[in-house]
Amino acid sequence: MKTKIVLVAALAVVSFNSRAELVATTDLPMALALEAAAEAVAACEKNNHRVTVTVLDRAGQTRVILKGDRATPHTLDSSRGKAYTVVTLGPIFKMDTSGEIATRVRENPAAAGLSAIPGLAFLTGGVAFKSGDEIIAAIGVGGAPGGHLDEACAKAGIDKIRDRLK
Repeated sequence: MKTKIVLVAALAVVSFNSRAELVATTDLPMALALEAAAEAVAACEKNNHRVTVTVLDRAGQTRVILKGDRATPHTLDSSRGKAYTVVTLGPIFKMDTSGEIATRVRENPAAAGLSAIPGLAFLTGGVAFKSGDEIIAAIGVGGAPGGHLDEACAKAGIDKIRDRLK
C-alpha cells in the first residue's frame, strides 16, 4: 500500500509540473512607493490633517510607512488596514478603493464574515496602485477627519507617480 501512495504522489507532482508556466508580474518600486507616500502625507498636511500613510505590495507586505508629524497612534493601524483591504479584496471584487469594498460588504449580508478576517479595515482611505488592470500595491491613509479626505490624499500620492507606473 505504501508504494501505491508514493507512486500516486509522484504522478501528481509530474502532472502539476508539466503544466507549470512562468508568471510575469509587475511590482511597485521602492522609490515610487516612497514618493507616493510622501506626497500623500504632504497633501493631507496642507489641510492640517495629521495622518499616517502605509504602502503595501500585492502580497500585503509593508513597503513604506510614513507617520506625519503629530499623527495619533491609531493612524498606523488604520492606514495599514485600508491598504490591506485593497490588496486582498480589490482583485476579488474588481474594486480599486477600500471605500468601494466597504460599501459592497455593508450591502451584502453574505459578506459579513469578512469582518472577522484580521487586518481588514472596511473604511474609506485605501487606493490601489495599478499596472494596466492589475493591482500591484495599495496605499492607505489614516487620520484625516473623514475617510473621503484620507482617500483624496491617497489619490494625490498615486497621481504624483501615475505616469511612471508600468
